[in-house]
Amino acid sequence: MEAGGEELVEKLVHINRVSKTVKGGKRFGFAALVVVGDAKGRVGFGHGKAREVPEAIQKATAAAKKAMIRVPLRDGRTLHHDGYGHFGAGKVYVRSAAQGTGIIAGGPMRAVFEALGVADVVTKSVGTNNPYNMIRATFAALAEQTSPKAVAQRRGKKIADLMARRGDVSARVAEAEAEAVA
Repeated sequence: MEAGGEELVEKLVHINRVSKTVKGGKRFGFAALVVVGDAKGRVGFGHGKAREVPEAIQKATAAAKKAMIRVPLRDGRTLHHDGYGHFGAGKVYVRSAAQGTGIIAGGPMRAVFEALGVADVVTKSVGTNNPYNMIRATFAALAEQTSPKAVAQRRGKKIADLMARRGDVSARVAEAEAEAVA
């Protein structure tokens, strides 16, 4: 599917048949939940309803393309840091993983990470298996993701300073505690 000159991955997550009781009997309609991504760090989801399945999928895909977000990826294959997201009763934990781990995620979350282009991630969903709430919770977790470059820019520092400080901070804290005790 080409939109704006880029190749998009479309994943149909869920189709729900709904009915409306009218004078002559029941009228059936369909609701579709679709995830769309470019496999390079952009992903979106959409919901569409129509009397026929293909129309519902088409509407959901259009809504997903409009609501795409950008997620920074480490080495183009995993997340920069662990995250947590919740929506309604859905709680989702996402963790970056070592190369070769694969996508360890269930159901709707797997579709999100495949469309996003993440190759290695470990996730856990707690509280619900409702696909709508799981997807929204996953997007809440992904929206919190920040890259070291963005953090360094926001704090007015260099990326090397942020990365180098990881080891130095624990050494300084231990040194300060030793001086306080002595």
